[in-house]
Amino acid sequence: MTISTLPGDTPEEGGAVGTTVRRKEDGRLVTGHGRYVSDLRLPGMRQVAFLRSPYGHARLRRIDASAARTADGVDGVFTGDSAEIAAVGLRALSALPSYIETEQPVLARAKVRFAGEAVAAVVAGDRYQAEDAIELIDVDYEPLPATVCAWAEPEVPVHDEAPDNVLLQRTFEAGDVPETMAGAYLVLERELVTNRHAGNPMECRAGVALWDYADNRLTFWSGTQVPHLARNMLAELVGLPEGNVRVIAPDVGGGFGTKAVLYPEDVALCLMARAMRGVPLKWVEDRSEHLLAATHARDHRYLMRAGFAEDGRLLALEADVTCNVGAYSVYPWTAGIEPLMAGGLLTGPYRLGHYRCTVRGVATNTSPSGPYRGVARPASVFAMETVLDEAAHELGMDAVDIRRRNLITVGDVPYRMPTRLIDESGRYGECLDKVLDSIGYDGFRAEQARRREAGENPIGVGFACYNELTGLGRAAAAGPRMAFRTGHDACTVRINPDGRVTVLSGVTSQGQGLETTIAQVVADAVGVAYDDVDVRIGDTTESLWGFGAFSSRQAVIGGGAAHRAGEAVRGRVLALAAALFEVEEAKLKLEAGRVHIIGVRDELATLAELARVAYLESNRLPDGFEPGLEATRFYDPIRGAFAAGVQAAIVEVDRATGEMAILRWACVEDTGRVINPQIVHGQVAGAIVQGIGGALYEHLVYDEAGNLTTGTLMDYLMPTSAEIPELDIGHIEVPADNPLGVRGVGEGGTLGPNAVLAGAVADALGVRISRLPITPAVVWEAVQ
Repeated sequence: MTISTLPGDTPEEGGAVGTTVRRKEDGRLVTGHGRYVSDLRLPGMRQVAFLRSPYGHARLRRIDASAARTADGVDGVFTGDSAEIAAVGLRALSALPSYIETEQPVLARAKVRFAGEAVAAVVAGDRYQAEDAIELIDVDYEPLPATVCAWAEPEVPVHDEAPDNVLLQRTFEAGDVPETMAGAYLVLERELVTNRHAGNPMECRAGVALWDYADNRLTFWSGTQVPHLARNMLAELVGLPEGNVRVIAPDVGGGFGTKAVLYPEDVALCLMARAMRGVPLKWVEDRSEHLLAATHARDHRYLMRAGFAEDGRLLALEADVTCNVGAYSVYPWTAGIEPLMAGGLLTGPYRLGHYRCTVRGVATNTSPSGPYRGVARPASVFAMETVLDEAAHELGMDAVDIRRRNLITVGDVPYRMPTRLIDESGRYGECLDKVLDSIGYDGFRAEQARRREAGENPIGVGFACYNELTGLGRAAAAGPRMAFRTGHDACTVRINPDGRVTVLSGVTSQGQGLETTIAQVVADAVGVAYDDVDVRIGDTTESLWGFGAFSSRQAVIGGGAAHRAGEAVRGRVLALAAALFEVEEAKLKLEAGRVHIIGVRDELATLAELARVAYLESNRLPDGFEPGLEATRFYDPIRGAFAAGVQAAIVEVDRATGEMAILRWACVEDTGRVINPQIVHGQVAGAIVQGIGGALYEHLVYDEAGNLTTGTLMDYLMPTSAEIPELDIGHIEVPADNPLGVRGVGEGGTLGPNAVLAGAVADALGVRISRLPITPAVVWEAVQ
């Protein structure tokens, strides 16, 4: 992998932000001392296994669990009709007028709505005994016709409340599309379908529930991305005061959005733990369960109609977008998370005055769809970029030129998009220029022409320009109009009596290195060494509210809260030193854990000496000073920060087999100020790899009866290092309008590969790619 050098790769004097420091997590992770839910062992712990429906759609006539209850090692069997379970159901709420609210039972009741839905649960001494007992449960199913395709008419609706299976619908509209389209020089119509796939983290879902029966308290260890949200929702569902629920997210082996959902299995564990009167219960999902029952994503159809001027300007866009949201509206994000994101950001980084887009979320008898890295935008970018490529071809323009003609520029910002979002980046042209230099665009065109003349395997180039909306504040986070706004995070920074710093942050990590980056932020904000900062995350009893990991928000919002709290603590330290030494506060500076007069080398006091006064020698505190040195601050960016991005790739295609080889890949993003160059590069590279996997390999396929036919990693293909090309990753750093000047980088890399690879194949072969994934069979058939 080729990695460009950032301006911040060389540490600034005394600064941690902008440098590649040794990660705080690595000591335990690389030595095998990571602490995952799977590693948790509690006295008397019992294991849980779930019986899952083999049918995509069926009525539940009868469940006979009598044989399972008497099996060896079995402590309990629960079904949807069990008293401990029956009264609880998950209802994702939305204030959208068109939204139809439906219930997702903790364990299926009356009927099952997708293959893999949990029907019963067994508690036993070990997982083997639990799995054996599950086979003894006799379920009488009455099969019903299944709906698998979201744009097909249902024979039997998934939910009675939605006879047409449409759970929500919304139209985004700006300008006058019909009149503008009528006057367009070129009108294009395309139907594009994207493939259903999912996050597939290395660590599948897992949970341990312990109910303290004496004090009526619940502790839930979970690989969740949203521990505070999970606590809030669990408390409501199980009927406890929120202060009596503790959620702990230890080390997590990847999330990607899949773990940002509160699942029925999570709630079932907690309810069963209450019924077991203090016995800790543990469930660890296996890979086939994960493919079958964890949330899916990206199963969309786009009916695109675009009008262009003769010079390539995009004049009007009309779109009809259908998203397969699966059997249930996921809790808490609702069935609106994908369709609303698709409609809200379909136009991407392009200027457009006339826009009409109708989106809908349609229920089917498949696993529920939920958040997945890049939420909807890998599909919407594919749709938008494909239309631009097609228009360039029809107008006899170069693919680069048509993009330049339509991209938002620096002179346009702040640019109000047709959906009223405000894009304040505008650096798309600069990113595009750097990408073209990276892939050697002019030389590529010459080599492409030579190969065509020589009859060699053709090569093609594909592009994707995108805008990643990161760090959504309360004014930008209301897409599904849920019962809460995901705008703020909190952070507490505490200087201990020994002068070291403890940070209690509301962020949570699934491998992004947040213990490291938050420590870097706080070290600079306070004025101490990076090694003197300890960060604690993932425990709802330690830190104040943090919404968690999603939407590339944690560096912007969690980092902003950490920066503000660190600055507040530094202010308290300097005020104390000024009072103790009778020096004007404005003349003092705290750096490297020492307070000195600006311009004077000798220190007045170390931070440890001042902290000792604040904690242990309060008799020395000046009037008006309370003991202790800590501060808590919240941060909400109100809107958010757009991150500009451009990707391009050169591919070679074998006409005889349809196989493709990626020869070059370049990506340039506006990351804002970089906290840790190595972590930023890793985030971008990992996202690109995930995008390539979705574009070429990953596909969750159901048959007509609703059975998943790609339910193991033998059938569900994922990329390995052998399939991934060298990645040339570059950046520009234009500070965003937030305390750190940062922009999120967690998802942008996923947005481009669908469009890049489809465009490259089309450029090489002159064929249209309208369905994903782009397998050799798809390419071969297109050539024929």
